[in-house]
Amino acid sequence: MKINAGEIRVGMLLEHKSDLWIVLKTQHVKPGKGGAFAQVEMKSVNKNTKLNERFRSSETVEKASLEETKYNFLYEDENNYFFIEPNSFEQIEIKKDIIGEKGKMLTENLEVSINFYNESPISVDLPKQVTCKIETTDAALKGQTVSSSYKPATLNNGLNIQVPPFIEAGDEVIIDTRNLEYVKKV
Repeated sequence: MKINAGEIRVGMLLEHKSDLWIVLKTQHVKPGKGGAFAQVEMKSVNKNTKLNERFRSSETVEKASLEETKYNFLYEDENNYFFIEPNSFEQIEIKKDIIGEKGKMLTENLEVSINFYNESPISVDLPKQVTCKIETTDAALKGQTVSSSYKPATLNNGLNIQVPPFIEAGDEVIIDTRNLEYVKKV
């Protein structure tokens, strides 16, 4: 599907120079002299290389068409995560490097959306929020204001996040999976 360069957003998948690219950053620039353009930083899905490209506003870019399917997480081994499609019970495996750090947030039977391009999985979207348990956290220091001070904490899945001072070890918290930040205490 063709889209204008001005419509490019972070997270989109584009077909460019006979490769598939995920958009990391985009900036619309309108210089005082000359036409407006979009400065786009992209990362290749297949080759793991980065590219900075400049598209004029009048140019069109090919947006990759993805097929999204709901799967449930089953288990993991050293190299892969395994998922099952709840209706057909078809199992698939996805390499850990495709999912990255967010793979640590996967729990048994967690429903995720897997995006396929030409029948091969390229990305996994977790729910926007997941519940995790605090494994360890530092003691809160007296005199700190609640609004500005956060302290480090380790979750039961090994991730390190920043939490407010009133959170203690053993508490359950909701984490935003997009930026791996604390949302609220359960």
